Amino acid sequence: MGQQIKPRLAKGTRDFSPADMNLRNYIFKTITGHFDRFGFEQIETPAIENLETLTGKYGDEGDQLIFKILNSGDYLSKADEDLLREKNSSALIPSISEKALKYDLTVPFARYVVLHRNEITFPFRRYQIQPVWRADRPQKGRYREFYQCDADVIGSNSLLLEVEFINLIHNVFKDLNISVKIKLNSRKILFGFCQAIGIENDFTSFTTILDKLDKKPWSELEGDFADAGFTADQIKSAKKLASVNGIELTEKSVARLSEEIPLTEIGEKGVEELKTIARYLGSSHAEVVELDLSLARGLNYYTGAIIEVKADKVDIGSVCGGGRYDDLTGIFGLPDTSGIGISFGIDRIYDILRSREESLQQTRPGKHVVFVNFGENEVKYSIDAVNSLRQAGVRSELYPDADKLKKQFKYADQKGASHVVTAGEAEIEKKEYRVKDLKTGEQWELSFDKMKNLLLKD
Repeated sequence: MGQQIKPRLAKGTRDFSPADMNLRNYIFKTITGHFDRFGFEQIETPAIENLETLTGKYGDEGDQLIFKILNSGDYLSKADEDLLREKNSSALIPSISEKALKYDLTVPFARYVVLHRNEITFPFRRYQIQPVWRADRPQKGRYREFYQCDADVIGSNSLLLEVEFINLIHNVFKDLNISVKIKLNSRKILFGFCQAIGIENDFTSFTTILDKLDKKPWSELEGDFADAGFTADQIKSAKKLASVNGIELTEKSVARLSEEIPLTEIGEKGVEELKTIARYLGSSHAEVVELDLSLARGLNYYTGAIIEVKADKVDIGSVCGGGRYDDLTGIFGLPDTSGIGISFGIDRIYDILRSREESLQQTRPGKHVVFVNFGENEVKYSIDAVNSLRQAGVRSELYPDADKLKKQFKYADQKGASHVVTAGEAEIEKKEYRVKDLKTGEQWELSFDKMKNLLLKD
């Protein structure tokens, strides 16, 4: 036998127990139920994508977090020796890695749309629930392997879709019993502002800093802006932008933006789009949406409205987010195809619900019956009942060994069974089963049909 290895998890990953999976599956079932009702269809894409498919779509910071996969075999055979000596890892990557684990579901979705454009019906409504990977620093609510739960509509630039997604978000979190704040902004407004104050060439740098306002006070952001080379006047203008935070999104509040902050033509277009969304929302009875001009979302492909959802009174970051992208498929050869999508933070939603005892109770499976094993004759009598209950939809199992009764009852209790069924010589002679409710302690001696009816009751 070789040297023993201490079992441990890779950083930023975690195992899920059966109880954990009950809760996760409850979350998946809740969200997919709403996806179905909104007309979305499910797809899947591979865990591995070509590196060139992913790079350049998430900004410089995002590109650094892509998990690269070394080429098979002697991956250094094509590496430049000078770059090796210089330890120039960025320049080396193209020669030693052609594949990567997917960073999100949106870019692979855009690739999917272009590859399958002749097979799908536009506007195409898709949803997707799969793991993604990011070489990030693990912390509360942030993992290196985590699930994303995305919904997108591509092939339409109608602002009704923004309203549809806000209503979808509202319905999902209402069903999950999580109180949230839905925040909305526009990348057009942000870019128009940057144009107006002469920093459009530093748009990514500016918005990356601005987007951290929910994590840092303004006094710290001022230092970050100064360190990045922005002038005192530009920082002063940015403070006006950051002050529009937590205001209810209405046509009136959006219209005031044109008077309160400098904007170019593209910024004014963003204002008009948000006014239209506010007008549609006013008649859709969705919950209050907040206008937040500090919201930027750090993904370069967003071009219009951007959405972010925070859980109330929980310090865990965003639990859902997304936005409008006008030309994501253009890089794959299908230009001028607008889309919008959101992603639910499954792992953060799980962490919120995991902390609530009522959530764990709510997601436990229904009736679960364990039949006690007294020996061969009793097994023959019980096994048909077990199979018949399964066919009727009752979760049932027969303990595999004729162990002590105490051990079998302990097993049933640890498995979270609702009932234990015993059938010894006396029960077999009467063609009955002794059924015990493990929660109340009540017991009954019942025929099979009566036992089935009892277990099928809600």
